[in-house]
Order: sequence, then structure tokens, then C-alpha cells
Amino acid sequence: MMRLVRENPVKRKLAAGGTAVGLIVGEFTTTGIARIAAAAGADFVMFDMEHGGIDIVATKNILAAARASGIVPLVRTPSTGYHLISQPLDAGALGLMVPMVESADQAREVVAAAKYPPVGGRGVGPVYADDVEPAGLAATLAKANDELLLIAQIETVAGVEHVEEIAAVDGIDVLWIGHFDLTTSLGTPGEFWNDAHTAAAERVFEACRRHGKAVGTMANDVGDAQMLAGKGFTLFAFNDSMVFSAALRTAVQAL
Repeated sequence: MMRLVRENPVKRKLAAGGTAVGLIVGEFTTTGIARIAAAAGADFVMFDMEHGGIDIVATKNILAAARASGIVPLVRTPSTGYHLISQPLDAGALGLMVPMVESADQAREVVAAAKYPPVGGRGVGPVYADDVEPAGLAATLAKANDELLLIAQIETVAGVEHVEEIAAVDGIDVLWIGHFDLTTSLGTPGEFWNDAHTAAAERVFEACRRHGKAVGTMANDVGDAQMLAGKGFTLFAFNDSMVFSAALRTAVQAL
């Protein structure tokens, strides 16, 4: 039976001013991790091709399992190259996080690589097998463009300096503060509450507020996420190895 192009509830939730929480997967890249995250109530699972060491073949398999679980499958790309953006989308990702975005031109290149014509220049291969609009190919491509979630990572001094122009780019839905890299770029690695990092994060947030974009980040723990939510962040992810380590440590200490 033909299924319509899948809707992206994370994108819709963010557009409505809601909050979405998920899991970044770099260590436990198995077909079961999406089912576990979905059962826990997570909105999305993001497979990390930048730091996780997974290739496109492994990504395609785990994306298929994630789509079957009903959770929103996302991918963090290794870089901004065209094939690094188009391949995970062809494999079934409903959105991408792109690292080290430092200019409006770079952001526009990301949109062009990720979106089908006439919005962008993504090549039209066989669309995901179970995603077809009955009105035809043009309607299918338009719906796929609408449901795609694009996240630009701001994680360098240059990215912060150009954040106003980046936030203004149509097609970018979220700016994501990469706090490990950003503190390192600022010369204060790991000092998340350093005044320089706090000021940089505020600059990103204000640019997003002016241009109607959501702001996201990886939360170090639940308390960190709650504090950031109070500041207006609406997209959060927890790291898979950190979650497992914390849960196991709690269990071991309790026994």
C-alpha cells in the first residue's frame, strides 16, 4: 500500500513553539536504539556521522529501523559537502544537523544541497520507497522539502560573528550551539559558564528570536536542560554514552 511522504512532528512542534527532546547516537549505533528511544518517549534520534564513526551503509540500515519505530530519524553530517548532505536524506533521514556553519553562504549551500528544486538543487533519485504523494512527483518533492528539518551548528567564533546573517537564511530551521567546540574556539574549552561563552550563546539566541528560528543544544544532564529551557531553548539532545553511563552509575551505586 502506498504511504504518503512522512510528516515530521519535530519540525511541527518547534514551529508551534513547543519543545523536542531526543538522543544523539554515536556509540550505540544499533537497529534497536531507535526503538529504545521511542519507548522512552523521545521525539527524535540523531545518528552522528561526524563523531560516531558510522558510514553511509550502516546509517542506511539504522535509519530504516528508526523509521519503522515511528520516531523522527535525524543525522549529523560530517561536513557541508553536497554528497554528505544528500546521501543520508536519500537513505531516509527526516532532517540533518550540519556542523561548523560559519557564514550565510555556507547556510545557503546546505539548503541548496538538502532541498529539491525549485527551492534547492538536490538530485532527484529514487525517493524513499514508501514515501510518494498520489498527486505525483512534483507534489512528493514539495512535501519532502516542507517536512525536512535543517539544523545549522554554531560552534566557532566565526559562526557567532555571522550568526545574524545565518539565522536569516530561509530553509534553516534551527541554530544549534555546539558548546564543546564553541568553548574551545573561544579559548576556554569546557568552561560552559564562562562569560565569553554565555555572551556568545545569548547572541545566537537573540538572532534566532529576531528571525523566528528555534535554538537547540546538547544538554549535559537533566538539570542543565531544565535551566536552558527556562532561557528559551526548545530543542535538546542527550548523548547516548553519557545517558548509559549515568544510568549504570546510579544503579551500581544504589546496589
